[in-house]
Amino acid sequence: MKRMTSVNQTMMNEFILLAFTNLGQLLILLFTSFLIIYIATVMGNILIILLTVMDTTLDNPMYFFLRNLSSAEVGFISTIIPKMLVNLLSEKKTISLFGCKAQMYSGFFFGTTECFVLVAMAYDRFVAICNPLRYKVIMNRKLCMWLMIAAWASGFSVGTVQVTWLFNLSFCRSNEVSHFYCDILPVLQLACKDTYIFELFILIGTFIVIICPFSLILASYVCIIAIILRMPSSEGRWKAFSTCSSHIMVVILFYGTASLTHLKLQSNNSPWTKHLISLSYVIVTPMLNPIIYSLRNKDMKDAFWRLLSGKRCC
Repeated sequence: MKRMTSVNQTMMNEFILLAFTNLGQLLILLFTSFLIIYIATVMGNILIILLTVMDTTLDNPMYFFLRNLSSAEVGFISTIIPKMLVNLLSEKKTISLFGCKAQMYSGFFFGTTECFVLVAMAYDRFVAICNPLRYKVIMNRKLCMWLMIAAWASGFSVGTVQVTWLFNLSFCRSNEVSHFYCDILPVLQLACKDTYIFELFILIGTFIVIICPFSLILASYVCIIAIILRMPSSEGRWKAFSTCSSHIMVVILFYGTASLTHLKLQSNNSPWTKHLISLSYVIVTPMLNPIIYSLRNKDMKDAFWRLLSGKRCC
């Protein structure tokens, strides 16, 4: 038994991704659907990046943060979907050990960055509504830059620590991952040793990366709503709320699906249920974010038409 374990540890150079196997002709439909969604998502987020860079009317903190959010979305979905598309059409649905490390690290890096970018966007809305007279003084370029440096640095730190620790473990139970990408808990289940301490570490990390940022966003919106309700005119209340509505929708989508994905994977749900929840986090949320910010934002729509017509706004 010890000899078999040793052999398995040394021969583990790839993983088999078990999701979406034995689906027959349905695989072609899934491939086509996911490819269309991926292309639309990447193009939508790249369009937001181009608009916020090229149009000077969008040169303010809110769109600076939105540009970083879209960049993280493109990076996040691009680490998972292309490999999933390849595996959908391949008989051997594998990913190399290095590919698994890279995919998991990138998922942590971009996912954690998104969490903290959304916190920065909430703070921007808080200052804009609760302290409008000092908005330009508080939300200066230096602060905005440091907030984004902190967000990306958080993604780098979390990804480095989690992936380095996980892949220092030995894997001997199997090389079959019950998922469509290298997520941390399905891979952790293949480890030889007792993983209680590592699972506790993941829980703490999830609390820091998901629960704490969401609590900060929630606290900021409690203050924002209190200010809005004290506004004398209904028109002023509606205008103030409309500036926050897109961000609120994105926060609910992102943190809702992220919580279900990272806090419920050890539940008794069926594999298909877990895969559907993960798909909503990996595919649906990045796809809807550009739609939400484009269709509900007059400045973005105006900038888009100016881009199409070749006009420049000074």
